[in-house]
Amino acid sequence: MDKKNVILIGAPMDAGKQRQGCRMGPDAYRVAGIEAALATLGHTVTDLGDTRPDVVDMPEHSHLFALPECVGWTQALSRAAEEAATQGLPIFMGGDHALSMGTVTGIAAHAQKIDRPLFVLWLDAHSDFHTPNSTGSGNLHGTPVAYFTGQPGFDAFPKVAAPVPTDRVGMIGLRSVDPEERAALEKDSAMLADMRTIDEHGIKAPLLAFLDKVRAANGILHVSLDVDFLDPAIAPAVGTTVPGGATEREAHLVMELLHESGLVCSLDLVELNPFLDERGRTAKLMVDLAASLLGRRIFDRPTRSF
Repeated sequence: MDKKNVILIGAPMDAGKQRQGCRMGPDAYRVAGIEAALATLGHTVTDLGDTRPDVVDMPEHSHLFALPECVGWTQALSRAAEEAATQGLPIFMGGDHALSMGTVTGIAAHAQKIDRPLFVLWLDAHSDFHTPNSTGSGNLHGTPVAYFTGQPGFDAFPKVAAPVPTDRVGMIGLRSVDPEERAALEKDSAMLADMRTIDEHGIKAPLLAFLDKVRAANGILHVSLDVDFLDPAIAPAVGTTVPGGATEREAHLVMELLHESGLVCSLDLVELNPFLDERGRTAKLMVDLAASLLGRRIFDRPTRSF
């Protein structure tokens, strides 16, 4: 197995939505043993600790929740991601999904420097394709894909230097998409696999088709894994639960196929809210999935007792 230099970066961001708790996510992953789980596979693992947001001098917005803090996080995480990408495979331990505004733009800047196209696999119940102008809730964790693909309306944020074209984004697990997002996505050519597609064709077919596209372009792949990609029966620690998500076995299959592809360059683990967890079961599952992505076979997994 190819040994990696894995770089853990905590992103205790809790500014992308009003329900709090995701700031505890990075420490929950640490307590669940992420460093040991990956080191046991033979990888070199370095924990850089937690990133902090830049201080941004702008007023609060009347509708968008914690806008200055979100901008500060985006700036700080973009820098951290671009730097870490030169040293190994960064894993960003979140934190809410607005953190991907920074992580993906940073990885995209790195990809541009090494002259390889960046693709993004979005494992999520939601498409997160709102803009600041279309979001009804004002929660910016519903906007990162629109931001890093270069959609208009993000004037308060740093200009995206290397936007990821929408046709290089693959979404698997969708089951809660607002009408405004659906209308915008239908204009573009993102790979969209909702849970009905998975029910009808399995989770393997759309994933392999997307990986083939990455490989054909000599691309690299950023994976963004939201807890709500999983069914809440097995992963309750998220504030945006949507019934009917991926099973544990489906999720492990995705991770194992990603590992076998050899294409993954970076990973987000987002929306874990330990305050809503049951004796750490969601954090442990997310750690197990990260280990599968980095080469643990299903029969090597330790038996868990909750």
